[in-house]
Formats: sequence, structure tokens, C-alpha cells
Amino acid sequence: MAQIKLQATGLRHEYYQPRTGGRLLALDNINLHVEDGEFVSIVGPSGCGKTTFINLCDGLLKPTAGKIDIDGKQVTGPGNDRGMVFQDSCLMPWRTVFKNVLFGLECQKLDNAEGQERARTFIKLVGLQGFEDHYPHELSGGMQQRCNLARALTVDPKILIMDEPFAALDAQTREIMQSELLRIWREARKTVLFITHQINEAIYLADRVIIFGARPGKVKQTIKIDLPRPRALSLKRDPRFLELENRVWEQIEEEVKKTMVQDQVTHNIDS
Repeated sequence: MAQIKLQATGLRHEYYQPRTGGRLLALDNINLHVEDGEFVSIVGPSGCGKTTFINLCDGLLKPTAGKIDIDGKQVTGPGNDRGMVFQDSCLMPWRTVFKNVLFGLECQKLDNAEGQERARTFIKLVGLQGFEDHYPHELSGGMQQRCNLARALTVDPKILIMDEPFAALDAQTREIMQSELLRIWREARKTVLFITHQINEAIYLADRVIIFGARPGKVKQTIKIDLPRPRALSLKRDPRFLELENRVWEQIEEEVKKTMVQDQVTHNIDS
């Protein structure tokens, strides 16, 4: 039986709204798990709490109720056991690729010869060998995200958490980065929790796709992606892939329509 790397149990999160004095329920009773070495994607309508969920996983927020465990240990704040990759590459413009990738190890006082060699290993793994001395402004958007990914991997996290990391890229670069991410995941052997709005991206990358319902976010359905690996980009044209894409979209469409009705009711009340 596979080991559970991340477990969310009875997770609930509310935001206090100072303007109204009320509270907004963003997540309600989230129960899910991610197995060791698994690639899991989370999709859902806008405002369903996906980003709130990963901020709870990273310890940037504290849950109103419930808990998240990583390797059986409850998350109480940020930690080196998690690597975050955001939509924005968040690279420091005054540091080279090598210095950006090394930053996490510097914070841990591990930027010795062994740490520097580790940084170079992951720079090579993400395809940036030869660009170690370049600055972020000298890199394309895709290369900046490769650097961001190398920085996250260099600290050797137990789980890699990715929040729409390819959303700002052009369509062609995004496709290539999806393929490259699968290669890197296969070689680095990391557990990945991946947030995206793009359904075909979620299916192409994942072992399982978890669909969140409309706010307050709940796990609406989990779909196993029973497609062979390694996966070429041409798989997206396979009838089996398109069937899965339609299946996920039907679930999300239902939630989007539900949100539209809720918003209309709220508007009528406010009017």
C-alpha cells in the first residue's frame, strides 16, 4: 500500500471581512490525500478556494478547523519539507540563476560545496545549464519558471506545491513546460500537488484530478487518470484523453452555473 505523503482532514477556513464585520467561508470540510510520489492536480471554478487550500498546505494560513499532515506531522507553519512554485517566478532580479537557485540552501546555512553542487545538478535537470550566470531579465518567462522550479527542488522538499505556475506563459511555452515538468518529476521523484484552471493541463500531468466545488470549496469528485506514462503531448488528441476532459468539464460547468445563480441572488438582495 502506498504511503500517504499529505493528508487533509476536516479542513475548514474562514476569512474575516473587516468592511462588513462578517466572515467568508472559503473551504468547508476538505478531506483528501496525496500519496508518496504521486502527481495530483486540483481544478475547480474561480473562487472555489484552491489557492486558499495550498496556502494552508504551505503553512501560510492557519485553518479555522481541521488539519493538514505531511508524513504524519501536522503543518503549523512554513517549513523546508514543502517547496512552493507560484505563478510569478519570484526571482530576485539582482541575483544570477545560480544564486537564485542556491538561495534556499543559503537560508539553511547549507550553501557549502555540496550544496552548490546540488544547485548545479538541478539547474542542469531543468535545462538551464550554461545560464548559471544570467540574471532573470535575461531569461524568457519559461526559463524563469525553470529557475523557480530548480530553486524549489534544490532544498529537497518532501512535497512540491505548484500554484498555476504556467498561467503567465504563452500557449506554446506552456505546452513545452508541461512536458518538461513531467520529465523533471520523473527524474526528481517528488510528490506534486498542482493547482490549475486549465483542465487539459490537469489531466495531462496528473495521476488523479481532484475537483473542488463552488465556494465554499469542497471535494466534489476525484478522477483517476488511467493514461499510460511517459506521456507525449500528442496524448491530448487521444479519444481517451478527450473523454476525461469532457468528464471533468461537466463537473466544473455544473459548479460554475451554481456560482452564477448564487451571485445573481446576492445581487438582487443587495439591490
